[in-house]
Amino acid sequence: MPLDPQVQKLLQQLAQLELPPLTTLSPSQARELAAKLRGKPLRPLALASVENRTIPGDIAIRIYTPHGKKPLPVLVFFHGGGWVLGDLDVADSTCRSLAKDVGCVVVSVDYRLAPEHKFPAAVEDAYAATVWVANNASVINADVTRIAVAGDSAGGNLAAAVALMARDRGEPALAYQVLIYPVTQYAFDTESYREYAEGCGLTKEEMIWFWRHYLANTADGENPYASPLLAENLSQLPPALIITAECDVLRDEALAYATRLRSAGVSVYLKQYDGMIHGFVGMALVLDGGKNAIADIAAQLRSVFK
Repeated sequence: MPLDPQVQKLLQQLAQLELPPLTTLSPSQARELAAKLRGKPLRPLALASVENRTIPGDIAIRIYTPHGKKPLPVLVFFHGGGWVLGDLDVADSTCRSLAKDVGCVVVSVDYRLAPEHKFPAAVEDAYAATVWVANNASVINADVTRIAVAGDSAGGNLAAAVALMARDRGEPALAYQVLIYPVTQYAFDTESYREYAEGCGLTKEEMIWFWRHYLANTADGENPYASPLLAENLSQLPPALIITAECDVLRDEALAYATRLRSAGVSVYLKQYDGMIHGFVGMALVLDGGKNAIADIAAQLRSVFK
């Protein structure tokens, strides 16, 4: 299918800005540019409370609590940004929407970024934060029996890896995983990589740039906590919702992960959004496809948590 008209308009607007290619920037320059482009939200969605705090390991988190009878189910969320970019603010709108629409506590995690902190720093932070949520559920008015993990792009990679870690290490018990156009393998050879290498937002060269900063060496790319698709055993993992964008270099590796999970006996609800590009869920303020995806994610989580 062709690009969605709203996506086409957005890409045209970005092209007119004549931004320097990400691959020509240092990580610090890329972060400055990303923050400048994002700007400040106009009117954040109101909730019962939004609290910033720091947990052991010097990990910053943001806790979004909606109105509702406590204890509430809880979603641990990991932002995208190729493990190099992003912070609590980049996922703020998505986390607020999910907290309100699902009726759950959302804990957003500000994991360490590469290249200052190479793999496995980010995934260890993500796992540590998830364990903290389980161990402190009563403190944040959450139900320890209803914990899910979620993330977009690199955050989806971390959510998948945390689910693997929780199974391998024996804790915590997870009810669900939401993987939004996740990175699942250190490789660039799928059909979607060939078809959408450039011209649709995230490019093949940018993914190579992200991976180069994230990994200390190519051997780390074979570690299943970096490349969940390479895990030998995917059984006994929590059920999954996997969201893909049709026009995205990462589409096929997400589809491959869904196939492998199903083959291992894991229940998977897979939904592809035609005409959409990578990052569209985080663009829900300007893309109807993003609004629809958040509504679909919320509906699925409500069903799971019920």
